[in-house]
Amino acid sequence: MNLLIIGGSDAGISAALRARELDSTVNLTVVVADSFPNYSICGLPFFLSGEVPDWRNLAHRTTEEITDKGIQLLLNCTAQTIAPQQKIVTVVDREMRSHNLNYDRLIIATGAVSTRPQIAGLDLPGVFLLHSMEDSFAIYQYLTTDEPQSAAIIGGGYIGLEMADALTHRGIAVTVIEHSQTVMKTVDPTLGQIIGEELQRHNVTAVNGVAIETIESKGTQLLVKGENYHTTVDLVLVAVGVKPNTDLAKTAGVNCGIKNAIQVTRKMETNVPDIYAAGDCVETWHRILNQSTYLPLGTTAHKQGRIAGENAVGGNQEFAGTLGTQVVKVFDLAIARTGLRDSEAQSAGIDAVTVELETWDHKVYYPHAHKLRIRVTGDRHTGRLLGAQIVGHYQGEVAKRIDIFATALFHGMKVDELNKLDLSYTPPFSSPWDPVQMSAQAWVKAQ
Repeated sequence: MNLLIIGGSDAGISAALRARELDSTVNLTVVVADSFPNYSICGLPFFLSGEVPDWRNLAHRTTEEITDKGIQLLLNCTAQTIAPQQKIVTVVDREMRSHNLNYDRLIIATGAVSTRPQIAGLDLPGVFLLHSMEDSFAIYQYLTTDEPQSAAIIGGGYIGLEMADALTHRGIAVTVIEHSQTVMKTVDPTLGQIIGEELQRHNVTAVNGVAIETIESKGTQLLVKGENYHTTVDLVLVAVGVKPNTDLAKTAGVNCGIKNAIQVTRKMETNVPDIYAAGDCVETWHRILNQSTYLPLGTTAHKQGRIAGENAVGGNQEFAGTLGTQVVKVFDLAIARTGLRDSEAQSAGIDAVTVELETWDHKVYYPHAHKLRIRVTGDRHTGRLLGAQIVGHYQGEVAKRIDIFATALFHGMKVDELNKLDLSYTPPFSSPWDPVQMSAQAWVKAQ
């Protein structure tokens, strides 16, 4: 059987590896639009900060490690069209030569591309997007040759704030411009304020409530303008999110839905026979809402790719659903969330209530204890856990604690049932009641 996979990032390579694990006879080909299969796009800010000095270390696996599994990689090839009746994909290589590839089963894993907002001047020298290895090389070249002293980052989400940290690490004066009233709008505003204070503590200027309209050349610099706001800088990074890359899928008649993402079943099947899809180009089943959404995450892409690869060679697995579990480091803070915020639950018709607790990450008599802010959201009537958010010092086990909440959400636990969990304790790391359980108790008490 010929299994053809379009896309060599998280979902595509995960699909190929799982298919090979289960079927040693399948002919596996992965079409990769660039030269960097299975690279960690999440690691780009750390390469640009200098904390990861060699970009090659961002490879989850080397090209040789992938091909040694019996997986053929077609690098620098772009898929143009899919003919599902003939089961042919037309690709163009670096020399613009056209080739037809036959398949028996096809997996579309074309990922996402950076959103280009309606801002005049995005193509000016010194203005960058960041979502690919090529993007990072362009920024790195500018940083090393032009040596910018100031930068504006349009967008206060995950990439924007990680890049604020990265550029500050390089000694660049950074301004973050966010159209919402607080940065990191994926967490509640009270936590966003804490993140904003952390930015200021590291001399990053946070400008909220401003929508940028134009970027203009001003001598050797760039003038960034919005209503009642302007600043002049040496470099501009636009980081306002991503959108699914689905143009190829549409040539095959694949149905697209939310935010133009590919509609798939929980087996990662599309509406077209023998075509699967996975990763940042597809809709994602939400485990709590029991409906599809668009929530691009690397962890989700790996899981979906694995399922698509297994089912393409005869398996029968289903995607268990996402909870939107995320964590990010911004300077000395770790910010994490899972499940639904209060507003998201209310929008879904759930009578939710959120309770916030401030406590220490471990026993305060042991040195270097740090404050944690934890927000727990639960169903007011059933007591079911719906979500959690945590902001605290990056050494405060924030990621571990959000994962406890995520595991509880996966199994449909009630908030009060968190108190029954047998969690580890020693004074340098926690308390007899872990902060997760303290926050659960605070939620129950408030009802």
